[in-house]
Amino acid sequence: MEGKEEDVRLGANRYSEHQPIGTAAQGGGADEKDYKEPPPAPFFEAGELTSWSFYRAGIAEFLATFLFLYISVLTVMGVVGNPSGSKCGTVGIQGIAWSFGGMIFVLVYCTAGISGGHINPAVTFGLFLARKLSLTRAVFYIVMQCLGAICGAGVVKGFQTTLYQGNGGGANSVAPGYTKGDGLGAEIVGTFVLVYTVFSATDAKRSARDSHVPILAPLPIGFAVFLVHLATIPITGTGLTNLIDTI
Repeated sequence: MEGKEEDVRLGANRYSEHQPIGTAAQGGGADEKDYKEPPPAPFFEAGELTSWSFYRAGIAEFLATFLFLYISVLTVMGVVGNPSGSKCGTVGIQGIAWSFGGMIFVLVYCTAGISGGHINPAVTFGLFLARKLSLTRAVFYIVMQCLGAICGAGVVKGFQTTLYQGNGGGANSVAPGYTKGDGLGAEIVGTFVLVYTVFSATDAKRSARDSHVPILAPLPIGFAVFLVHLATIPITGTGLTNLIDTI
Protein backbone atom coordinates (compact mmCIF):
# COMPACT_ATOMS: atom_id res chain seq x y z
CA MET A 1 0.00 0.00 0.00
CA GLU A 2 2.85 2.32 0.85
CA GLY A 3 4.46 1.56 -2.51
CA LYS A 4 1.29 2.60 -4.35
CA GLU A 5 1.10 5.89 -2.47
CA GLU A 6 4.73 6.56 -3.34
CA ASP A 7 4.01 5.92 -7.04
CA VAL A 8 1.12 8.42 -6.90
CA ARG A 9 3.29 11.10 -5.31
CA LEU A 10 6.07 10.46 -7.81
CA GLY A 11 3.70 10.71 -10.74
CA ALA A 12 2.15 13.91 -9.44
CA ASN A 13 5.56 15.53 -9.13
CA ARG A 14 6.78 14.30 -12.50
CA TYR A 15 3.67 15.21 -14.50
CA SER A 16 2.49 18.39 -12.79
CA GLU A 17 0.06 20.81 -14.44
CA HIS A 18 1.78 23.62 -16.30
CA GLN A 19 -1.36 25.70 -16.74
CA PRO A 20 -4.78 25.96 -15.11
CA ILE A 21 -7.65 24.03 -16.65
CA GLY A 22 -9.59 25.98 -19.22
CA THR A 23 -6.65 27.70 -20.90
CA ALA A 24 -4.99 26.86 -24.18
CA ALA A 25 -1.99 24.64 -24.74
CA GLN A 26 1.42 26.15 -24.21
CA GLY A 27 3.19 27.89 -27.08
CA GLY A 28 6.49 26.82 -28.53
CA GLY A 29 8.57 29.34 -26.57
CA ALA A 30 8.49 31.80 -23.75
CA ASP A 31 8.03 34.77 -26.07
CA GLU A 32 5.56 33.08 -28.40
CA LYS A 33 1.92 34.14 -28.02
CA ASP A 34 -0.93 31.73 -28.50
CA TYR A 35 -3.14 34.51 -29.85
CA LYS A 36 -2.98 37.29 -32.41
CA GLU A 37 -3.68 40.79 -31.18
CA PRO A 38 -5.54 42.71 -33.91
CA PRO A 39 -3.74 45.84 -35.07
CA PRO A 40 -5.09 49.21 -33.86
CA ALA A 41 -7.78 50.66 -36.07
CA PRO A 42 -6.77 53.77 -38.03
CA PHE A 43 -8.01 57.07 -36.63
CA PHE A 44 -9.75 57.96 -39.88
CA GLU A 45 -10.43 55.50 -42.67
CA ALA A 46 -12.00 57.12 -45.72
CA GLY A 47 -12.11 53.82 -47.59
CA GLU A 48 -14.88 52.60 -45.29
CA LEU A 49 -17.25 55.13 -46.83
CA THR A 50 -17.27 53.17 -50.09
CA SER A 51 -17.74 49.76 -48.48
CA TRP A 52 -21.12 48.07 -48.28
CA SER A 53 -20.14 46.29 -45.05
CA PHE A 54 -19.72 49.71 -43.42
CA TYR A 55 -23.30 50.73 -44.18
CA ARG A 56 -24.63 47.26 -43.41
CA ALA A 57 -23.08 47.56 -39.95
CA GLY A 58 -24.73 50.95 -39.48
CA ILE A 59 -28.09 49.52 -40.48
CA ALA A 60 -27.59 46.70 -37.97
CA GLU A 61 -26.90 49.24 -35.21
CA PHE A 62 -29.98 51.23 -36.22
CA LEU A 63 -32.23 48.18 -36.19
CA ALA A 64 -30.80 46.84 -32.92
CA THR A 65 -31.22 50.15 -31.11
CA PHE A 66 -34.71 50.56 -32.56
CA LEU A 67 -35.78 47.17 -31.21
CA PHE A 68 -34.02 47.76 -27.90
CA LEU A 69 -35.81 51.06 -27.24
CA TYR A 70 -39.11 49.70 -28.49
CA ILE A 71 -39.14 46.73 -26.11
CA SER A 72 -37.57 48.46 -23.11
CA VAL A 73 -39.65 51.66 -23.21
CA LEU A 74 -42.82 49.67 -23.83
CA THR A 75 -42.01 47.57 -20.76
CA VAL A 76 -41.44 50.69 -18.67
CA MET A 77 -44.73 52.17 -19.86
CA GLY A 78 -46.50 48.97 -18.83
CA VAL A 79 -45.15 49.31 -15.29
CA VAL A 80 -45.68 53.02 -14.70
CA GLY A 81 -49.06 52.95 -16.42
CA ASN A 82 -50.55 50.22 -14.25
CA PRO A 83 -53.69 51.82 -12.73
CA SER A 84 -54.29 49.11 -10.13
CA GLY A 85 -50.90 49.45 -8.48
CA SER A 86 -50.85 45.70 -7.97
CA LYS A 87 -47.44 44.08 -8.11
CA CYS A 88 -48.99 41.13 -9.94
CA GLY A 89 -50.39 43.41 -12.61
CA THR A 90 -47.00 44.31 -14.10
CA VAL A 91 -43.55 42.85 -14.45
CA GLY A 92 -42.16 45.28 -11.85
CA ILE A 93 -38.56 46.40 -11.45
CA GLN A 94 -37.18 42.90 -12.00
CA GLY A 95 -39.15 42.63 -15.21
CA ILE A 96 -37.75 45.94 -16.43
CA ALA A 97 -34.23 44.76 -15.65
CA TRP A 98 -34.85 41.50 -17.48
CA SER A 99 -36.27 43.42 -20.44
CA PHE A 100 -33.14 45.53 -20.78
CA GLY A 101 -30.69 42.71 -20.12
CA GLY A 102 -32.55 40.16 -22.22
CA MET A 103 -32.82 42.44 -25.22
CA ILE A 104 -29.13 43.29 -25.02
CA PHE A 105 -28.32 39.57 -24.95
CA VAL A 106 -30.53 38.84 -27.96
CA LEU A 107 -29.43 41.84 -30.01
CA VAL A 108 -25.70 41.41 -29.33
CA TYR A 109 -26.06 37.79 -30.40
CA CYS A 110 -27.83 38.84 -33.61
CA THR A 111 -25.56 41.73 -34.61
CA ALA A 112 -22.13 40.81 -33.22
CA GLY A 113 -21.04 39.33 -36.54
CA ILE A 114 -22.22 42.37 -38.51
CA SER A 115 -21.41 45.48 -36.50
CA GLY A 116 -19.95 44.15 -33.27
CA GLY A 117 -23.26 44.58 -31.45
CA HIS A 118 -22.57 47.89 -29.70
CA ILE A 119 -26.17 49.16 -29.29
CA ASN A 120 -24.88 51.85 -26.93
CA PRO A 121 -22.82 55.01 -27.50
CA ALA A 122 -20.85 54.28 -24.31
CA VAL A 123 -19.67 50.97 -25.75
CA THR A 124 -18.87 52.55 -29.12
CA PHE A 125 -16.93 55.40 -27.53
CA GLY A 126 -15.02 53.03 -25.26
CA LEU A 127 -14.01 50.79 -28.15
CA PHE A 128 -12.98 53.86 -30.12
CA LEU A 129 -10.69 55.00 -27.30
CA ALA A 130 -9.19 51.51 -27.27
CA ARG A 131 -8.51 51.79 -31.02
CA LYS A 132 -10.90 48.96 -31.81
CA LEU A 133 -12.66 50.99 -34.48
CA SER A 134 -12.01 54.14 -36.47
CA LEU A 135 -13.47 57.58 -35.83
CA THR A 136 -15.42 57.24 -39.07
CA ARG A 137 -17.16 54.11 -37.91
CA ALA A 138 -17.63 55.36 -34.33
CA VAL A 139 -19.40 58.54 -35.45
CA PHE A 140 -21.53 56.61 -37.94
CA TYR A 141 -22.53 54.06 -35.31
CA ILE A 142 -23.52 56.72 -32.79
CA VAL A 143 -25.60 58.59 -35.39
CA MET A 144 -27.39 55.38 -36.40
CA GLN A 145 -27.94 54.44 -32.76
CA CYS A 146 -29.54 57.83 -32.06
CA LEU A 147 -31.78 57.52 -35.11
CA GLY A 148 -32.79 54.00 -34.12
CA ALA A 149 -33.57 55.13 -30.59
CA ILE A 150 -35.72 58.02 -31.83
CA CYS A 151 -37.69 55.70 -34.10
CA GLY A 152 -38.11 53.05 -31.40
CA ALA A 153 -39.40 55.55 -28.86
CA GLY A 154 -41.56 57.14 -31.55
CA VAL A 155 -43.32 53.85 -32.25
CA VAL A 156 -44.04 53.40 -28.53
CA LYS A 157 -45.40 56.95 -28.39
CA GLY A 158 -47.65 56.16 -31.34
CA PHE A 159 -49.04 53.10 -29.54
CA GLN A 160 -49.55 54.78 -26.15
CA THR A 161 -49.56 58.51 -26.76
CA THR A 162 -51.34 59.61 -23.57
CA LEU A 163 -49.42 57.27 -21.31
CA TYR A 164 -46.13 58.12 -22.98
CA GLN A 165 -46.58 61.89 -22.67
CA GLY A 166 -47.96 61.63 -19.13
CA ASN A 167 -44.84 59.80 -17.93
CA GLY A 168 -42.26 61.75 -19.87
CA GLY A 169 -41.52 58.85 -22.17
CA GLY A 170 -39.97 56.88 -19.34
CA ALA A 171 -37.04 59.28 -19.11
CA ASN A 172 -34.82 58.77 -16.08
CA SER A 173 -34.55 61.05 -13.07
CA VAL A 174 -32.86 60.92 -9.67
CA ALA A 175 -35.17 59.31 -7.12
CA PRO A 176 -36.18 61.20 -3.97
CA GLY A 177 -33.67 60.76 -1.18
CA TYR A 178 -30.67 60.76 -3.51
CA THR A 179 -28.56 63.68 -4.67
CA LYS A 180 -27.42 64.36 -8.21
CA GLY A 181 -23.95 63.33 -7.10
CA ASP A 182 -25.34 59.97 -5.98
CA GLY A 183 -26.99 59.53 -9.34
CA LEU A 184 -23.83 60.49 -11.19
CA GLY A 185 -21.77 58.03 -9.17
CA ALA A 186 -24.26 55.21 -9.74
CA GLU A 187 -24.29 55.86 -13.48
CA ILE A 188 -20.48 55.99 -13.69
CA VAL A 189 -20.08 52.67 -11.87
CA GLY A 190 -22.89 51.04 -13.86
CA THR A 191 -21.46 52.16 -17.19
CA PHE A 192 -18.02 50.95 -16.12
CA VAL A 193 -19.45 47.51 -15.34
CA LEU A 194 -21.04 47.32 -18.79
CA VAL A 195 -18.00 48.49 -20.78
CA TYR A 196 -15.63 46.40 -18.64
CA THR A 197 -17.73 43.31 -19.36
CA VAL A 198 -17.73 44.06 -23.08
CA PHE A 199 -13.93 44.37 -23.14
CA SER A 200 -13.50 41.19 -21.09
CA ALA A 201 -15.90 39.17 -23.22
CA THR A 202 -14.27 40.26 -26.49
CA ASP A 203 -10.62 40.14 -25.39
CA ALA A 204 -8.37 38.51 -28.00
CA LYS A 205 -6.35 36.63 -25.39
CA ARG A 206 -9.41 34.98 -23.88
CA SER A 207 -10.85 34.24 -27.30
CA ALA A 208 -7.70 32.30 -28.18
CA ARG A 209 -7.25 30.49 -24.87
CA ASP A 210 -10.93 29.73 -24.21
CA SER A 211 -12.63 28.89 -27.48
CA HIS A 212 -16.11 29.13 -25.97
CA VAL A 213 -15.71 32.80 -24.98
CA PRO A 214 -16.74 34.37 -28.35
CA ILE A 215 -19.83 32.16 -28.43
CA LEU A 216 -20.91 33.09 -24.91
CA ALA A 217 -19.97 36.79 -25.14
CA PRO A 218 -23.58 38.08 -25.49
CA LEU A 219 -24.60 36.28 -22.29
CA PRO A 220 -22.34 38.07 -19.77
CA ILE A 221 -22.98 41.40 -21.51
CA GLY A 222 -26.74 41.01 -21.22
CA PHE A 223 -26.45 39.71 -17.68
CA ALA A 224 -24.28 42.69 -16.70
CA VAL A 225 -26.98 45.04 -18.00
CA PHE A 226 -29.60 43.11 -16.00
CA LEU A 227 -27.63 43.28 -12.75
CA VAL A 228 -26.78 46.96 -13.11
CA HIS A 229 -30.44 47.77 -13.69
CA LEU A 230 -31.43 45.89 -10.55
CA ALA A 231 -28.94 47.95 -8.56
CA THR A 232 -29.53 51.41 -10.01
CA ILE A 233 -33.19 51.55 -11.06
CA PRO A 234 -34.13 52.67 -7.52
CA ILE A 235 -31.55 55.49 -7.76
CA THR A 236 -31.71 56.92 -11.27
CA GLY A 237 -33.82 54.53 -13.31
CA THR A 238 -30.53 53.34 -14.86
CA GLY A 239 -29.18 55.08 -17.92
CA LEU A 240 -25.76 53.50 -18.60
CA THR A 241 -25.21 56.37 -21.02
CA ASN A 242 -28.08 54.88 -22.93
CA LEU A 243 -30.29 56.62 -25.43
CA ILE A 244 -33.45 56.23 -23.37
CA ASP A 245 -32.30 59.20 -21.25
CA THR A 246 -32.56 61.66 -24.10
CA ILE A 247 -35.53 60.44 -26.10
